[in-house]
Amino acid sequence: MTDSWPPAYLTPVPVEAIAQGDGEFAIEFAETFGSVGKDGIAGKAGDALQLRGWQKELLKNLYARDERGGLLATTALVGMPRKNGKSALSSAAIGLYSLIAEGVNGGEVIAVAAEKEQARIVFGEAKRMVENSELNDLCQIYKDSIYVPSTNSVFKVVSAEAYSKEGLNPSRVIMDELHAHKNRDLYDVFSLAMGNRGKIAQLVAITTAGVKSDSTGEDSIAYKMYQYGKKVASGELVDPAFFMAWWEAPQDADHRDPAMWAIANPGFDDIVSADDFVSAVKRTPEAEFRTKRLNQWVSSQISWLPTGTWDACADAGELDPDAQYILGFDGSFSGDSTVIVACSIPESEDDLPRLTLVKAWEKPADADDSWRVNIQDAEDTIGEFCRQYKVREVACDPYRWQRSMEVMADKGIPIVEWPSTSARRMVTACAKFYDAVVEKRLVHDGDPLLARHLSNAVVKKDNLGVRIVKENRASSRRIDAAVAAVLAYDRASGRIEKAVVPQFFI
Repeated sequence: MTDSWPPAYLTPVPVEAIAQGDGEFAIEFAETFGSVGKDGIAGKAGDALQLRGWQKELLKNLYARDERGGLLATTALVGMPRKNGKSALSSAAIGLYSLIAEGVNGGEVIAVAAEKEQARIVFGEAKRMVENSELNDLCQIYKDSIYVPSTNSVFKVVSAEAYSKEGLNPSRVIMDELHAHKNRDLYDVFSLAMGNRGKIAQLVAITTAGVKSDSTGEDSIAYKMYQYGKKVASGELVDPAFFMAWWEAPQDADHRDPAMWAIANPGFDDIVSADDFVSAVKRTPEAEFRTKRLNQWVSSQISWLPTGTWDACADAGELDPDAQYILGFDGSFSGDSTVIVACSIPESEDDLPRLTLVKAWEKPADADDSWRVNIQDAEDTIGEFCRQYKVREVACDPYRWQRSMEVMADKGIPIVEWPSTSARRMVTACAKFYDAVVEKRLVHDGDPLLARHLSNAVVKKDNLGVRIVKENRASSRRIDAAVAAVLAYDRASGRIEKAVVPQFFI
């Protein structure tokens, strides 16, 4: 065994069940026909797959069998952080082995995830391995399936619409990233679908950790399975039909500690580069780093800035009358708040930009629906700041404020349109702001409202990247000051040509 085995939580499997199982055959199959998909620390593309000691132990436990030859565990949960080689392991040692070498006639191996593109990752790896090995002679390959005529067995990739899965009769289900499932519908459909297969069928959920609760506030199916597995691992419950292997760092771990990275990641500094963690810990929100890199469950949506980093940038001081400024303006009409944030433009590489909250209009808790932002006051505040200081630009989110922008532009105020609804622009601007805070490349006045709005901001991550949003549209937890600060810093930190900035007389 290696230092990566056993994981933090491992449900007990009898030694005799492991000896009676076909883990060794699965290992041999994977190393004979599996291959590396991309150049990286684990090898070059096309190299033969070399399973690590912890991977071999995992397979031996997973494929443990009872005295009658049936699989001991019909449900398995495997949890590890991202980039630890789970796709290759799922494809070769579970998916293809089950399809071709496990000895099941009429087998149905199903790769499924919350999104079809995610499920295709496992299937795509399997398809590539078949095409690049002698297995190609045994199989017929289609877009979303691999068929073995000699045993009438098939490996499919399916989407997450649970209602369309009735009628399937899977012998092996590989459920990828279970934490991302919005509810338990898909899990229940496939669990029931395996019923006719008896002890030859197994559902294997391979996932990283995530948010404990789903959108309704109820514990997610993945977190429920994790909690159940911990009870089985501790001996509080006895259930030989449930297997769990879960790697994670201790809950009170310092997420910046490399020793914790090694504990949580069985492939640390082997399959996954240690340098990758050094870079990621600087750029990734703490809660997201804990879920994706330490495999820890978090209790709510992902907060943006790591704990303590914003406070560490606080620096009391007055506005410099000789500095040039960018104003970030995020306005609302009624329900949210309207905020003006100033950011000084650095005069040299040694000069840090300073963020100052100029003014905020926020709906009082006891106000009724008739409350409105004082538009004239907002326009006057911007004008007054421009008279007192050298303002290079006013970066303004135009939503509902086009008229005010035109009025101020007519008075000579340098209005620049900066729509925070542009996801691509926000992704880039948020990344710049995040890096500056974490690396202490900016200072701020310590205003509590700005700090509160930054703490309210949560992460939205999609194919465009990471950006800040409200926790939900109806939330009263406002983030307008955070948006204004991002806008101001984005413009101030750019390579703006230095020029004499006139005073504005309004």
